[in-house]
Amino acid sequence: MTGAYLNRIGTAVPDHDVHQGFVSYAQRQLTPRDGRLFARMAQRAGIERRYSTLALGDLPEGGADAQDFYRPGAFPDTGVRMAAFERAAPGLAERAIADLATDLASVTHLIVASCTGFTAPGLDQHLVARLGLRRDVQRTLVGFMGCSAAIPALRLAQQAVLADPAARVLVINLELCTLHLQETEDLETALTFLLFGDGCSASLVSAAPSGLALGDFRSATIPDTEELITWRIGTQGFLMHLSGGVPAAIAQALRAERERCDADGLLRGAGTQAIDIWAVHAGGRTVLDAVESGFALAPTALAPSRAVLADHGNMSSATVMFVLKRIMTAHAQAPAPGARGMAMAFGPGMVAETFRFATL
Repeated sequence: MTGAYLNRIGTAVPDHDVHQGFVSYAQRQLTPRDGRLFARMAQRAGIERRYSTLALGDLPEGGADAQDFYRPGAFPDTGVRMAAFERAAPGLAERAIADLATDLASVTHLIVASCTGFTAPGLDQHLVARLGLRRDVQRTLVGFMGCSAAIPALRLAQQAVLADPAARVLVINLELCTLHLQETEDLETALTFLLFGDGCSASLVSAAPSGLALGDFRSATIPDTEELITWRIGTQGFLMHLSGGVPAAIAQALRAERERCDADGLLRGAGTQAIDIWAVHAGGRTVLDAVESGFALAPTALAPSRAVLADHGNMSSATVMFVLKRIMTAHAQAPAPGARGMAMAFGPGMVAETFRFATL
């Protein structure tokens, strides 16, 4: 039977590293006590760099950013933010696609996942025109699924290839999280914005046996967690709520999965010892700690995820693809054919989206 393979991944981030500047900005918005606590937590976050499509300008000193987008007391409404997404998203996607380095004339399907911006015509249609893709390319938009969206997008790509082995599927995960900054004096909200950066991945899925062999996909909703992660459309951008209870809920759920370990669970009855490589969405240091604790993994098991977190922060749906790219690069340098892997990402619901893969 023909299989589906994640052949290659290209990635791109904007030019502006905003992480340290944001730490300064956030501290100015908070009370002195909360500002000191924020600074300590920023040092422990495991993040060194995050990138934005917007240059900071004077924002850290209490002024406006370089684009006059975020002006103190007059942050933009949702319409202005969506217009900024429409301007910036295609160019960043093109950079990730250039890094992918594939024959675009042969692409038969285009899947775009994003939860940080919407326009119509959408990013998918803009890319068809800008890239010169064939006019009968089959387009699918995966919208507003949050950080876990990359895995359903890959599942759709796998299904397309299994249905038609001639299919060549271009999968784009693009998030401009920093377009949704809010003025806030709330410490928990400021800590949420500390995590997020902008980024884009471009992946090719086909029947050509190279890269990673895609295995089975499985989803699991964690009961009674609906309000722990929310992403709602407000009048001034999209409003993110990321509860401090998320890591504990993940750790508890994964511990239960490890203990049950039956054929219907996320581990498919095989246990964590059956997994050689872990590609976990770098949602934050405490999220990675929760996965490590819940599955009782070795301290080095999530090294690729922690490296992506340090270099880019949480880029929502694009993040796990950056992790997978690091894994594929490491495999190319030190091949280990037949290694068994599992990818995992968490999103609103709360849901865990997973798939198994194997190295070639």
